[in-house]
Amino acid sequence: MTTKEAYIALNLLPKIGPVRVRRLLEAFGSPQGILSARREALRAVDGIGPEMAKVVADWESHIDLSRELDLIREAKVDVVTLDDDAYPRSLREIHDPPTVLYVWGRLRKQDERAIAVVGSRRATHYGLQTAKKLSFQMARAGVTVISGLARGIDTAAHEGALAGGRTIAVLGSGLGKLYPPENQVLAEKIAQNGAVVSEFPILYLPDKQSFPLRNRIVSGWSSGILVVEAPQRSGALITVNQAAEQGRNVYAVPGPIDRPTSVGCHRLIQEGAKLVMSAEDILEDFGQLELLPVEDEGPSEVAIPEGLSEEERVVLGLLSGTETGMETIIEQSKLPAHVVSTTLMRLEMKRLAKALPGKHYVRQP
Repeated sequence: MTTKEAYIALNLLPKIGPVRVRRLLEAFGSPQGILSARREALRAVDGIGPEMAKVVADWESHIDLSRELDLIREAKVDVVTLDDDAYPRSLREIHDPPTVLYVWGRLRKQDERAIAVVGSRRATHYGLQTAKKLSFQMARAGVTVISGLARGIDTAAHEGALAGGRTIAVLGSGLGKLYPPENQVLAEKIAQNGAVVSEFPILYLPDKQSFPLRNRIVSGWSSGILVVEAPQRSGALITVNQAAEQGRNVYAVPGPIDRPTSVGCHRLIQEGAKLVMSAEDILEDFGQLELLPVEDEGPSEVAIPEGLSEEERVVLGLLSGTETGMETIIEQSKLPAHVVSTTLMRLEMKRLAKALPGKHYVRQP
C-alpha cells in the first residue's frame, strides 16, 4: 500500500476525523504505521478510545478502499495529502487540517496568496454585483479567490474571479455529488483555471455537518475573509468565527442600513472588521504582493441601443448596475409616473432592464 492510499483509507474511516489522524501520525509516524498498529497500541493514543481503536485496527472491514481508488481514477482527479508539497501551507497551520484533498483541476504555488469571499445565499443584486466586482479585481491583482460554490455570494465571487484570474471552490460534498447541482457548469469552468476541492470521498452526500467542515477549509486556506452580504444569522458569520480563531484578517462590505442582509456585515465592522470600499482596501494588506493595476470589468458608460423611443432612451440612460428606485427615475427623467412605469415595462420586455424588489431597477448587462 502506498502512502497516498493509506491516507485515503484513513480519510474513509467513519468518525476518525483530522484531529485524531494528526495524533495517530505523531504516535506511529506514517499512515501505513497507523493501519498496521495493534489495538492496544492504538488505545494508548490520546483521544482514541476502545471503539475507535477497534475501527482502525479492523479498517478493512469498514471501508472499500479499492472501490474508492477506482472512483478516483474514473473521475480523473488528484488526491493531495499532508505529505505532498502541493498541500496548501496555510491549511497545515489550522487545528484540524484535512487529511486529504480531492482536487479537480490544479493547485499552484500562487494559491497561497488567497482571499476567502463569503456571504448570503439569498443575496441582493447589490451584493451579487459587489462580490463579482471585488472578486474580479482581486483575481486580476494575482490573488486567488476561494469560496464554497454555494448559491448567492459564493457563485458571484467565483464568476467574478474567473474573469480576472484564479479561483478555488471548496465543496461540502464529494466531487461526484457536486452541490448545488445547478453549478455544475460553473465548476467545470473553475476546474479549467483553478480547482474544485473536497476533503470528502467521491460519492459523499452533503449534510448539516459537512458544510461547517467545508467552511473551515475556505477560511483556513486564506489570508483573510471578506463578507460581502450577510443577515444577522448567517452561515457566513460562522465561517468568520472560524477565520478569527485561525488568526485570519476579517473584512466586510457595508450595505444599506435598512436591509436585513446588511446587519451581519455592519456588526462585524462595529466589532473591528476592516470596512471595504474597494479591492485596494484588501490588497494593501498583501504586503509581499506586487500589486497590479486594479481594473473594473468594463467601461463606465454603456452605449444606448438603436431603435428605442425617446422615453426609452431617457429612462435607460438613468439605469446602471446599481439599483435605482422608481421615484428617482421619475424625478431625474422629468417624465410622468405612468410614462416611466410603462417605459420600464417595455425595457424589461426588451431585456434591457430588470425589476428588483421594492420598485428598484437595474440595467441588464
